[in-house]
Formats: sequence, structure tokens, C-alpha cells
Amino acid sequence: MTLSIVSPVYQAESIIPILIERIEKSVQSITPDYEIILVDDRSPDNSWKVIETLSKGNAHLKGIRLSRNFGQHPAIMAGLTQAQGDWVVVVDCDLQDQPEEIAKLYNKALEGYDVVFAKRNNRKDSFLKKASSKLFSIIFNYLAGIKADNGIANFGIYHNKVIASVLSMGDYIKSFPLFVYFSGYNSTIVLVEHAARHSGKTSYSPGKLFSFAYNTILSYSNKPLKLFVRFGLTISFISMCLGIYTIYKYLNGEVGVMGYTSLMVSIWFLSGIVITVIGVVGIYVGKVFEQTKNRPPFIIDKKNNTLKK
Repeated sequence: MTLSIVSPVYQAESIIPILIERIEKSVQSITPDYEIILVDDRSPDNSWKVIETLSKGNAHLKGIRLSRNFGQHPAIMAGLTQAQGDWVVVVDCDLQDQPEEIAKLYNKALEGYDVVFAKRNNRKDSFLKKASSKLFSIIFNYLAGIKADNGIANFGIYHNKVIASVLSMGDYIKSFPLFVYFSGYNSTIVLVEHAARHSGKTSYSPGKLFSFAYNTILSYSNKPLKLFVRFGLTISFISMCLGIYTIYKYLNGEVGVMGYTSLMVSIWFLSGIVITVIGVVGIYVGKVFEQTKNRPPFIIDKKNNTLKK
């Protein structure tokens, strides 16, 4: 049995040696045949130099450097394209998902599961991050019809057939755990202990989190368009009823001079609806345009220690 551990790296030069040490201690009890694939998402610090230096004396350690910063999930996908293990573990580099839990995930997978998700017990994130994650999960589950758990992120163990299915998905916007959900393989959840960040701070600003959530929802669901159609039909029905009522009042001689205020409110309200609907349609057209350009979601600049071509 071979095991691949994939971790996206960004601004982690001080964490990388500790990450490698803890991963190796954990997986050596499982199998001697393993590889650690670190994907440098064009970090502005010395992360790549650290990976290069450590890989020279460690045949198990393999490094990838992307040509620019593509983001966490494209970096994960880049690492998955190089993974050669029968089982693949994905873990973030900040040590909040603890490598010591890998053995627990693997033992659970041996019970006959293709996917074992790690659910974070007692998350050590800020209130804002936990609240925004919960809100995103509620909105996304409603719009996309997928029961995604906000306690689950990238950390987990996946059979290589699951990884092959994930890599076959041609979506330009990448979201690794949601791809796994979509694949539908036999899965389960294991509670793992969550830790505070080892050092530094998250690279996800509120703006980046909002952008990721926004793009992910639009990529996975056309329900916003359907909701606007329903909303438009509802407004049309109400307008028709009001029109019939107005005609009735007119025929009974109850209608005088129409009010300026009600007229302006109606114009602005309906104009706002029309502009909003056009805007939403335009966004989806833009996403289709991005997809049809067929640009790669990541570009690998450098590799070391005999990775795949």
C-alpha cells in the first residue's frame, strides 16, 4: 500500500520543517512507502527554498512550485495530479489539521470507505471565520442542494479512484471538498482535534473569503436564476391583481388623479428588479465565458524529486 500526502503551501517557511516531521512520524506507523507532496502556491516568502533544501536529503519529500499564486484549491489540484499513492491525504500546511490524525483516518478507511472526511472538533478559529463558514454552508446547501458540513474542509483521506474522478471534473473554479461531495463515493466522517495556527495568520482576508464563496455558489448552482424567475412571476401576479383592482375602481368612478409618489416608487422598484436580474444573468454569462476559454486552473513552474511529467 502506498500513501500520498498533499499539502498546499503559502507563507509557511517556518512551519514546513515541523509539518514534514509530524507527517513522517504519523505515516511511518502506517506504511514505509509514502510520499509528501508540498505545493508552493508562489509564496512571497522563502517557502520554496525550504522545500528545495529539505527535499535534497529526503527522497519521500517532493515539491511543486506554481508559476504564480493561483489559490489554495488550484494548488491542491496541482498536487493531486502528481500523487501516485493508493490512498491520498490532503492536509493544510498551517498545522491546524494535525498530521497525527492521519492514522485514525486511514484505519477508518480500511473498514470499506472510499472517502473519510475529517470533521474539526472544537474549531480553534476566530468567531468571524466560524460564523462566515456557517453562513456560507447554509446558503450553499440551499442553493446547490448539497449537504456540505461546515466542520469539514480539505483534511481527509481519499482512495485514488476518488482523486481520479475529482481531477476529471473540468470546472474552472476549483473547490476540492465539494468535488468530493459531488463524486458520491462511499464516505464517512471522523471527528479530529483541531489546533490553533502554529504561527502567522490566515492568508484568507474577508474579501478573499467572500470572493471564494461567491464564485463557488455561482459555479455550482443556477438556483439564483430560478429564484429571480419566481420572484418576477410573483411581482407580475401582484401587479395583475392590482391592475384588475384599479380597473374595477375606475369603472366605479373611484379613481381620481393618480399619485406621483406611487408612480415613482413603482418605476424605481420594477427598474431595480430588471437591472438586478440582468446583472445576475450577466454574471452567469461571464462564468460561461471563463469556462469556454479553457485556461488551465494552475501552471506548474518547477518540480523536484522525480514527480510525474
